[in-house]
Amino acid sequence: MAHLIYSAISSLDGYTEDMEGKFDWAAPDEEVHRFINDLERAAGTYLFGRRMYETMLVWETDPNLAADSPLTRDYAEIWQAANKIVYSRTLETVSTRKTQLEQTFDPEAIRQLKESVEQDILIGGPELAAHAFRAGLIDECQLFLTPIIVGGGKQSLPDNVRIELELLEERRFGNGMVFLRYRTRQGRAT
Repeated sequence: MAHLIYSAISSLDGYTEDMEGKFDWAAPDEEVHRFINDLERAAGTYLFGRRMYETMLVWETDPNLAADSPLTRDYAEIWQAANKIVYSRTLETVSTRKTQLEQTFDPEAIRQLKESVEQDILIGGPELAAHAFRAGLIDECQLFLTPIIVGGGKQSLPDNVRIELELLEERRFGNGMVFLRYRTRQGRAT
């Protein structure tokens, strides 16, 4: 049975985007990127909302990213190898391989997916993740806290949800970013 893992890069005050919708302040440096690559290597499936998918699809559609460095080439290969499910009512087609399009997020379908695959499932984007948090589907929450306060924007964690967490791992990077890995109470042991 796979874990459903929410992973996000967030400002210290809890936002994935600032008030202008920008997140350039969240770009990982080489050390953090290498760590993210190692984390995501174990994932077999990504769940994305439309906006997150449109942000991430460049890892398959822009060959310049992969050509930039061995580190970005590695990430592009990890991203392309995984299955992807995109939830959108407005997209009519997807432009990447190994990608299926769904109109609505169905918690029961995600429960069945968790039971049927062996590799972990990553859910990207706070709006889609909020549905999974509210349905009690998230097993782990991985947060990369960036040493910046942006003062508002898109929250990394949902409102009106209470979930007890157990700290499993913490790491500080040279750039001041901090990684926190939590298991939810409903999450199974690792």
